[in-house]
Amino acid sequence: MTEWGRFMGNKYRAYAEYIDSNVEMLGDIPSCWSTKQVRYLLKDGAEGIKIGPFGSALKLENMVESGFNVYGQENVIKRDFTLGKRRISEDKYTEMQVYKIFPNDLLITMMGTSGKCELVPENFEPGIIDSHLIRLRVKKDKILPRFFRLLIDECHEIENQIKVSGKGSIMHGLNSSIIKALQLPLPSIDEQENILDFLDHETAKIDTLIEKQQQLIKLLKEKRQAVISHAVTKGLNPDVAMRDSGVEWLGEVPAHWVVTRAKFLFDFVTSGSRGWAEHYSDEGSLFFRIANLTRDTIEPKMESTQKVRPPSGSEGERSKINKGDLLISITADLGSVCVANDKIGGGYVSQHVALCRANGNVESSRWLGYFILSDLAKEQFIGSGYGGTKIQLSLEDIRELWIIQPAGKDQIEIASYIDEQLEKFSKLIGFAEEQINLSKERRTALISAAVTGKIDVRDWQAPEQNQVNKEAAA
Repeated sequence: MTEWGRFMGNKYRAYAEYIDSNVEMLGDIPSCWSTKQVRYLLKDGAEGIKIGPFGSALKLENMVESGFNVYGQENVIKRDFTLGKRRISEDKYTEMQVYKIFPNDLLITMMGTSGKCELVPENFEPGIIDSHLIRLRVKKDKILPRFFRLLIDECHEIENQIKVSGKGSIMHGLNSSIIKALQLPLPSIDEQENILDFLDHETAKIDTLIEKQQQLIKLLKEKRQAVISHAVTKGLNPDVAMRDSGVEWLGEVPAHWVVTRAKFLFDFVTSGSRGWAEHYSDEGSLFFRIANLTRDTIEPKMESTQKVRPPSGSEGERSKINKGDLLISITADLGSVCVANDKIGGGYVSQHVALCRANGNVESSRWLGYFILSDLAKEQFIGSGYGGTKIQLSLEDIRELWIIQPAGKDQIEIASYIDEQLEKFSKLIGFAEEQINLSKERRTALISAAVTGKIDVRDWQAPEQNQVNKEAAA
């Protein structure tokens, strides 16, 4: 089953008759459509297609604090024309006027993530493009700019043409010749307008569903954090006797719990050595970095790992990880934490990570890890952070952390309870993320099917407003 068929099913009908497009990667198109090379859809000369300036024109020394924007690939890829801080003077802007952009100009990325396309919005700040963008202006009696963007940005058929022209990989980069040679399926202008109206309505419904799932994920993460924070500061028994903690901002704590400092629960607290980059290796021991920490869990994040081969007897031996150690970020997102498991035991921590080894007063390192992950601990870390633009913690900040310590049995029960609850949240969040991914795939499939003629929406009409409201509420 085709991608669009998997999502569309029998909801939309096909055109009554198709013909061979004579373009291998386009296949059949509706008999009332045609195919055109991009070169015949562009305005004449440099007005139709222009690559940003090469050479020294946009060197750093030509940039000014306040002036006209220089737009690059990030604006197209992220669909955000407020990004970027590069500015040129009015004189330079006038000098480079052939590279100016205007609303409804089409910009296509040339390098790296090449082949991404975006329209210049109405409310953008005046500026020029850099050398990583191609600017296109189309003949609007041939193709609508929005229709052109969807073909370039959302259709595998066009992406495949770019890959072949780019000798197997769009990572090789684009040029104006490749763009001009692309073959596009082309309905009439009236039909293009109808397809765009249809897609505006249908994608808005999909976007609403995606937004609802994103809001659900946000709420689930907030609830997950609340569960952790409540369990490690109030316990699992709602009827337990409470007492004043003796620390004003801590408030009441379970009567049989002890308010203490982290230094009384650790054998030692240390951090990694500097200069480990020279020991990086394709094989060896794990080098544990901030990239391996997250505030979502106390499990290590293993998607981005580095290995090292430290010399025998090196000073870094003191920062070797044992199973059960707590690893805490002391820069970046303060207090991100994990409890070392078998996957990272025997590894070493970086200078940005504190290694804390619990003593005999701690029955469960996982309980202590969850306490570090709680709102109460994070508030203390943020309050004790120091530095300029790069906030960080000292090892003393960690030692002086106030901790509400339950009895050993309670530590184990609390950790087990949080483990179970986080597993439930993980499944709910995973399901919501799956729904978002499916909705995004369906959105892309619908757009591609409509702009390449796989579905016929010529008879589609916008529903009445009360029907729109019902669809939005569904």
